[in-house]
Formats: sequence, C-alpha cells, structure tokens
Amino acid sequence: MGRPSKKRNVAYNPNVSYFKPRGIPMKELSESRLTVDECEAIRLADYEGLSHEAAGEMMGVSRATFGRIIEQARKVVADALINGKAIRIEGGSYQFVEAERWFACKVCRHRWVEPCGTGRPGACPECGKPEVGRVGAGNGRLC
Repeated sequence: MGRPSKKRNVAYNPNVSYFKPRGIPMKELSESRLTVDECEAIRLADYEGLSHEAAGEMMGVSRATFGRIIEQARKVVADALINGKAIRIEGGSYQFVEAERWFACKVCRHRWVEPCGTGRPGACPECGKPEVGRVGAGNGRLC
C-alpha cells in the first residue's frame, strides 16, 4: 500500500465545475474527472506559463510530482476532447491557500499586489503608465 498523497496547494477556486460538448444530451455523455489540483496544474503551466519547477513550488510539491500531475491532467482533457466526453472538476488532494502577485512600475517604481486570476494589469495604478512588470517577494504565496 502506498503512502497517502500530500495535499497540494491550490490558489484558484474554479467557479465552473462542468464542461460538456455542445449538442450531445447529458444522458448520452461519458464523463472524464479532472481533480481540482489537476485543474490548478493546468492553470499554472498552460495558462500562466510557469515552469514545472516554479509551479511545483507554488503547489507545495516537487518538480517531478508536478510533472506527473500535469501529465495526468492533460490526458484527462485530451481524452474528453478527442472522445467527446464531459469534464467534471471535483475532488483531489488539495488545500486552498492565499496567493498574490507583486507588480512594479518601471517609470515611477510604485509596487502593488494583485490577486491571482485577475490578469496582468494594463497600467500602473499610481501614474497610469503601461510599463509594468512582475516582481517577486511579498509576504504571501506567489501565483
């Protein structure tokens, strides 16, 4: 018997938990199950563009473990797309954590925090210039 899996840190709670192909009645659909931590892995690697090492650090797992999580998540999504299955997002071994992203203005040097999932800011809130960049190091977890 293997050891129990460690809870993975998840910074984004998906507000949609079900996807289905258009035009196929529910009673005719098969389902694929994507766990919440697998969904987080897809968000970090494919949507945010983080490396496996950085994403694994955010989720509180090793780079190798993150690689296994993202590989399984991609298989679930590919199976659903290729075979016309619905995707249900639920379960997994995870815990929600507070996360934040730090940005700095390259013009006025103002620094501020944005929550995860809000997209990249278009301009500095202080001077309004679009020359902003992401910086590390806040007190919370980075996302």
